[in-house]
Amino acid sequence: MKLVCFDEFRLGVLKGETVVDITDTVKDIPHIDPRDLILGLIARWDDYKGRIEKAVAAGQGVPLKGVRLRPPVPKPGNIVCMAVNYMEDGTLPEKPQINAFHKAATAVIGDGDTMVLPDAPATIFEGEAELALVIGKRATRVSQADALKHIFGYTCFIDGSARGLPPPGNVFFQMKSRDTFAPIGPCLVTADEIADPQNLNITLTNNGAVMQKFNTSDMAHQIARCIEWVSSIHTLEPGDVVATGTNHRGLHAFMDGDRIELTIEKVGTLRLGVRDELKRTWARTTRLQHKEQGGEGPHTPQLSGKYAKSA
Repeated sequence: MKLVCFDEFRLGVLKGETVVDITDTVKDIPHIDPRDLILGLIARWDDYKGRIEKAVAAGQGVPLKGVRLRPPVPKPGNIVCMAVNYMEDGTLPEKPQINAFHKAATAVIGDGDTMVLPDAPATIFEGEAELALVIGKRATRVSQADALKHIFGYTCFIDGSARGLPPPGNVFFQMKSRDTFAPIGPCLVTADEIADPQNLNITLTNNGAVMQKFNTSDMAHQIARCIEWVSSIHTLEPGDVVATGTNHRGLHAFMDGDRIELTIEKVGTLRLGVRDELKRTWARTTRLQHKEQGGEGPHTPQLSGKYAKSA
């Protein structure tokens, strides 16, 4: 089943090219804000799944193209992002140590929304294509053997980054938690529809050009291990999001006017725009291309606009 939030944060299920509104079917779930309803549904899924299936079977739906999609989980309690969690197409000599960071839930935007690049002295703005999982039931110190039982579903996720901000050192908070830096969507696909999350193709295009293309089989630490490790540090609650990392070789500058599409096999395509009031520019090269050209540092330098270094 593919769940969506749409228009004024109503809940729906994709049925072909239509959306069947299931808000009334689940409206008795306690919630204050309509954006919280999906969290209650995830926690009570076993009680409501049958009712929803009947409503979808009987419902006519409205055309998908006629609604505004919202983030499928608009207000997650936690967003945990795995760091350096790919073997970079098998090129890393050894597996990186497992690591992660938090991203603010207020950074979440949805399909068709716009990532806004802030007036900040970042050396580059990037967006990382990632498969994200959504927790279905509380997970505290779970084992790898039981970890996948705690997953409700999967969605597309882009981890926005403002790199190189001063002062040097641990700058993850100001780099990762900017408003609009956590696009997710377009839908939340229940786990029963993804037979093997460790074998999904991921492709990110920018203005139609393929920039990232990799498979989740290249993860350094597989999903079950990620859940085991994160839940050994803090409890994961229903609706929490865990982004599973990216292959960095295709990372490149996001710039004003860009049209981004992230497609994950069996999950869907997340689309967004990019806006930069300062109109800063970079070369349209990936990290891998920059390295192959003998460039210094992991990414291409800023070419023009505010904060560009003079030649």
